[in-house]
Amino acid sequence: MAYKTRKAQAKKAGAGANSESAQERALNLFADMMIEKIESIMTDWQKPWFTEGIASWPKNLSGRHYNGMNSLMLLMHCEKEGYKYPVFCTFDRVMGLNYNKTSVGNVPAVDAEGNKRPMVSVNKGEKSFPVFLTCFTVVEKDTNNKIKYEEYRQMSDSEKEHYNVYPSTVVYNVFNIDQTNMKEARPEIYEKIILENGGKKQEHKGEMFHFDAMDRMMEENLWICPIKQLHGDRAFYSQSKKLIVLPEFSQFKDGESFYGTAFHEMAHSTGAEEHLNRLKPAAFGSPEYAKEELVAELTSAMICQYCGMDKYIKEDSAPYLKSWLSSLKEEAQFIKTILLDVKRASAMITKAIEDCSIQAAQAA
Repeated sequence: MAYKTRKAQAKKAGAGANSESAQERALNLFADMMIEKIESIMTDWQKPWFTEGIASWPKNLSGRHYNGMNSLMLLMHCEKEGYKYPVFCTFDRVMGLNYNKTSVGNVPAVDAEGNKRPMVSVNKGEKSFPVFLTCFTVVEKDTNNKIKYEEYRQMSDSEKEHYNVYPSTVVYNVFNIDQTNMKEARPEIYEKIILENGGKKQEHKGEMFHFDAMDRMMEENLWICPIKQLHGDRAFYSQSKKLIVLPEFSQFKDGESFYGTAFHEMAHSTGAEEHLNRLKPAAFGSPEYAKEELVAELTSAMICQYCGMDKYIKEDSAPYLKSWLSSLKEEAQFIKTILLDVKRASAMITKAIEDCSIQAAQAA
């Protein structure tokens, strides 16, 4: 059931396509993109989740990384549209490049000689892409007065007890930098962005390269559960033993395959009750089991992209491709739960990798 079919059904039920909220439209779009991605993998499940053409992790114009949920869809969007640099901005942010903030307000941007700079704009006919942003409304319990979330964050724990915090999800529409005339109008800004987003591809030492941060994490038991390498042909997370087992490094065809498999099993381990509480008893091959496999696969693909590696679908996950397609086609909301789980799992893993990278650099 593709997006057009879902819209037709909504209209027939009396809702009408125009009654869809921005969030519903975005989720329908994400579901269709995921369907297209999985269908392409079904024709050749030995190709990577993402092509090598994307240089880095998605960011906004200020350099802030998008979260796992938005990053996943922005990466797919870049792949589909051929954007090499996944740097995005809202329409207002693009237009803001034409002005400088001063004590008397915004004034047109000028160069060193005082000449007005060329106007930066979104190219005519370009279509935006939705991203989700979580906003927080903070209300004082006694007075119902609202304060800014940033003020709330600066408070002590005792002060925070006097306030209620209400999260809400807002959809923002963004454009890739190559959907603007920035390269021509402000080449100095564009070139700076390109230099800062040249990718994080790991240095391959032959085919069996080593990722120091991950090696340190496994050797020093710095993950949420032990990760052991045993000679064999199975990689798995034992929920009862709180243990990840991987075949030995030398048994993999290359370093990327080893670390991609490790990330997959680490994703499973984040679902333990004491962490994200996602894992439930499920029969092998059941819809619940298939859903968890998709979460682990997408999380692993995200982490590999973040670390500059290619991620191929885990052979054991390939049989679930049809099940994933069926769930996505039946209900677009399915993608929402998947994306939220991927967001949380990938955040845990990337933080652990970053911590180990810092420790490795300090020890060098």
